[in-house]
Amino acid sequence: MPAAMTDLTLPLVIGAALADSINPCVIGVLIFLVAFMTKVFKSSERMLVGGIIYTAVVYVTYLLLGLGILAFTVSYGFSVAFYWVAAIIAIGAGLLEIKDFFSYGKGFSLQLLPGSAMRIKKYTQYIADAQKKHIFYSYLIAGLLGVFVVFVELPCTGAPYLAILGLLSQGQYENAVPLLLLYNLVFVLPLLIIIGIAYFGTSSKMLETWRKEHRGLLRLFVGLFLIALGVYMLFVIT
Repeated sequence: MPAAMTDLTLPLVIGAALADSINPCVIGVLIFLVAFMTKVFKSSERMLVGGIIYTAVVYVTYLLLGLGILAFTVSYGFSVAFYWVAAIIAIGAGLLEIKDFFSYGKGFSLQLLPGSAMRIKKYTQYIADAQKKHIFYSYLIAGLLGVFVVFVELPCTGAPYLAILGLLSQGQYENAVPLLLLYNLVFVLPLLIIIGIAYFGTSSKMLETWRKEHRGLLRLFVGLFLIALGVYMLFVIT
């Protein structure tokens, strides 16, 4: 890995994780889940436990996905090609994110896989059905939902992670592992904050109103960061 890239890896990892975590797709799904669990469980404490389990599963799933992609690209000699593809995707995704600042949701946009929103609503109903038998089953389903959500959110949220994996693929695998641990910790931190805010009394309706009011600005920030990151990747490798 070039020296300049090595010097900037840590702040880039943190910045990309923050950009990834504030994506309206990620926040929107969690707010919906928190609202649902609060209504079904009729207990802030149970909602808190369910939200933490969901977030922990998201952390582990996202981490394992990144480690798997990184191991595959490095082991099979695709790291350079993967790097270039990741940089180009970052720039393209950044342009789409900025487009949504000016005309949100119009034309082609980065979003959940088609049909995912309906499936998420369907699967959350399983949480309600399961808690009638035992709260443990509801927590189990909340965890499984975390795995599902990670994969259906990838078209909407995956560009920052892909770019960081491209950067890390140019170095030693063992050096990338702690950085991926950090990336995913930063990624789930806003989720934990939202769960905490809901636990201490802020309604999910207020959180969703805030998300809708600021989603354009959030996408603008993510878009600008992705373009800067992608351009940096293209120039630093030359």
